[in-house]
Amino acid sequence: MNILVLNAGSSSLKYQVIEMPNETVKCVGLVERIGMEDAIFTHENNHQKTTETLPILNHKEGLHKVANTLLDSKIGVINNVSEINAVGHRVVHGGNKFNKTTIVNQEVKNSIRDLYDLAPLHNPANLTGIEIAETIFTSAKQIAIFDTAFHQTMPKEAYQYAIKNSFLEENHVRAYGFHGTSHKYVSEKAIEYLGKEHSKNIISIHLGNGCSMTAIKNGKCIDTSMGFAPSNGLIMGTRSGDIDHSVLFFLMKKLNLSLKETSNLLNKNSGMKGLTGFSDLREISEKAMNGNQDCENALNLAAYRIKKYIGSYNAALNGLDAIIFTAGIGENSALMRKLACDNLEALSIQLDHDKNSIRSKEIREIQAKKSKVKVLIIPTNEELEIAKQSYQLLIQ
Repeated sequence: MNILVLNAGSSSLKYQVIEMPNETVKCVGLVERIGMEDAIFTHENNHQKTTETLPILNHKEGLHKVANTLLDSKIGVINNVSEINAVGHRVVHGGNKFNKTTIVNQEVKNSIRDLYDLAPLHNPANLTGIEIAETIFTSAKQIAIFDTAFHQTMPKEAYQYAIKNSFLEENHVRAYGFHGTSHKYVSEKAIEYLGKEHSKNIISIHLGNGCSMTAIKNGKCIDTSMGFAPSNGLIMGTRSGDIDHSVLFFLMKKLNLSLKETSNLLNKNSGMKGLTGFSDLREISEKAMNGNQDCENALNLAAYRIKKYIGSYNAALNGLDAIIFTAGIGENSALMRKLACDNLEALSIQLDHDKNSIRSKEIREIQAKKSKVKVLIIPTNEELEIAKQSYQLLIQ
């Protein structure tokens, strides 16, 4: 069974074709800068990689480019669009309605649309990807995999805000959590790697341009750092993470900012970018090592926020067996892992700095011998998780 995995962003389109159940990746690709005359299209199969620059003015053009490439006689991986049995779509926000993988119908699409206000940067693009895929891969099942679904096991004390009950009951204002597909994938890998007896209490730390942490007990999420929208919690590339709401009222009044301007400030011009002028951690780390104090300060702030969540989740879980670092920064930045784990000996967390510095694509332990808590690096694979969930749904 061939599963096409699509992750449609506001100006990008990531894809993979994965043959299930043997989990063979037939190709991977990316359309960047959608809406521009100089969009970048990259496609890679087992034999070669091709990159080209061309006008791709909307998602429809982008997905048609993907489909035509999949069918290409030289670099394609299928002979007919009917060979795609299902299209698995990443959808960021499923609200409180979706707690599992779902076959898309009109009701599901309407619900995704109703949630635009909760994920304005993501859900519109996700739905666009679904609607265009329906017109191209007409014989395939369209399947939605929600980032929020894994977090639907949180208890009420973790997801309810201390505001009027009617806001929860009537307006569904609550913490939902995000990056659930990634947290689910790496936590299951950790349980498989360590065994159930040694992985009852886990903290998963997803560090990329977007960052989040999740407390996992016996394979179930009990708390997570992102909430109503994917903007609070840890310090991120361009998002502020946790902030006193009084600051927003002050800035709106003092600077006469509109709601849109305030949202843009917190989501697009804060976080590491707001602190340093840069959003790429590699650049920030390099400048910090060369004496840039703003960059050094930003790294310390980001690490301190991670430590606070490790401490609070350790309390919520009533003990800790393992922590996981994953995603682009979590997997590749030895510096951020070091800063996040320094001075946590009271929580029985200590790194082996030599192990931490080794680069590998395999699951590996980087804790010191005296550390009672396992510290794991587990490469995430959201695309494979989407394919697995899609396949499981279809064979039920």
